[in-house]
Amino acid sequence: MVAQTDGIIQIAGVRHQQEADLLVACGVDFIGFPLRLTVHREDLSEEAARHIIARLPQTVKAVLITYLKRAEEVLALTNYLQVEVVQLHGSMNPAEVKRLKNRRPNLKIIKSLIVRPGNFSALKQEMAAYSPWCDFFITDTFDPETGASGATGKTHDWAVSRRLVELSPLPLILAGGLRPDNVAEAIRQVRPAGVDAHTGVEDEKGAKDPRRVNEFVRNARAAFKQLKNQGEEEGRS
Repeated sequence: MVAQTDGIIQIAGVRHQQEADLLVACGVDFIGFPLRLTVHREDLSEEAARHIIARLPQTVKAVLITYLKRAEEVLALTNYLQVEVVQLHGSMNPAEVKRLKNRRPNLKIIKSLIVRPGNFSALKQEMAAYSPWCDFFITDTFDPETGASGATGKTHDWAVSRRLVELSPLPLILAGGLRPDNVAEAIRQVRPAGVDAHTGVEDEKGAKDPRRVNEFVRNARAAFKQLKNQGEEEGRS
């Protein structure tokens, strides 16, 4: 099991510079840029994403979120965007992930683990197959209605993610239907190394809502601090 950290907060999907500036001001750690998708439509062009990423402060990491399956394609896009972190949501096989890591060892790789009813054993096998070449895992929700794996706005069984946290050799980020009103409870139940939100901090028009973003970050920070304090107390006992 990975030791508890202060907690990573990632928010994905910005449409323009003003939304990126909002996330930076609210104190997020990672900003996700979903590009080359299979189900959802991109929030912005790759050129626009590149310009926004170039203006991010060093304290905030840009994350390419993509469904690309070939290492060379991912490398080309990360080089174009100038990002240091990539989140793989597609069915890239372990050999391609190994090739990606060998070609660019400093690239931090987040591999998705998509939770759906009855697939816990398969998720354990995925975790074992990908962990030598990745730096993080992220659990997210499958939507049978749309076929989407992530950015569904739906939660999954947090008990599954909690068991994966306990088994994972890598830090695990929790995603899937997280909102300001449930993120603290999710952190308490799952004890992840980080949390991720997308649609849960948006208004009815799909724009990042300043109040929701601030509340999400505030509630997540407080819950992570509580977990850290509990861990320190357990360590002293």
